[in-house]
Amino acid sequence: MMKTIALVEDDMALRENYVSALSSQGYHVDTYSNRIEAENAFERALPDLAIIDIGLENEIDGGFSVCQSLRALSKTLPIIFFTARDNDFDTICGLRMGADDYLTKDISLPHLLARIAALFRRTEVMQSPQEASDLIKNGQLSMDVKRMTVAWREELIELTVTEFWMLHAIAKNPGHVKSRQQLMDESKMVVDDTTITSHIKRVRKKFVQLDSNFDRIETVYGMGYRWKAA
Repeated sequence: MMKTIALVEDDMALRENYVSALSSQGYHVDTYSNRIEAENAFERALPDLAIIDIGLENEIDGGFSVCQSLRALSKTLPIIFFTARDNDFDTICGLRMGADDYLTKDISLPHLLARIAALFRRTEVMQSPQEASDLIKNGQLSMDVKRMTVAWREELIELTVTEFWMLHAIAKNPGHVKSRQQLMDESKMVVDDTTITSHIKRVRKKFVQLDSNFDRIETVYGMGYRWKAA
């Protein structure tokens, strides 16, 4: 079935270029030039993936609002920020709002297409037959790959697609350190160290909000991260 991508971009020339590129890869693309158009459309029907610019027409941070409203409608729908704003503050803000990826417009088209394909591959895992290895139970932690659910002390924790696979990479082998490169490989991502760090911090924060004594995700300085064995 053809995947639908929502492209929220106020520059008409860029919209046309990316529609052409994405369509040539077999995707159906719906485009929106401002926040209101996009939010109204998402209320009616959700895309399979959303690509969002931050600045939209007269709203300098309109894309952040679109991301928040879309994430409220779906906790697992893949969301990519695609923007000219290349700074740590905006990157961290975007990931905190629930985006799965943050890309700047100077990356190559093949790179963008690879990131989109990676996100779709991860969501499609849920549709394949379930195996015993898809279920992780470690102390108070429970993970189900097919349902993409995570529970701590039997209470659900809502993670984005990227957050889920980052956690899965370290939790499936407690006590084993996963380097940033291994996290990228196992979660099928190609991102910088800052983005990985932001994702891990956000995952850790979600557990702490549920359990103030949570300390299972360890940073091993100079090496990577691990899930502390129970």
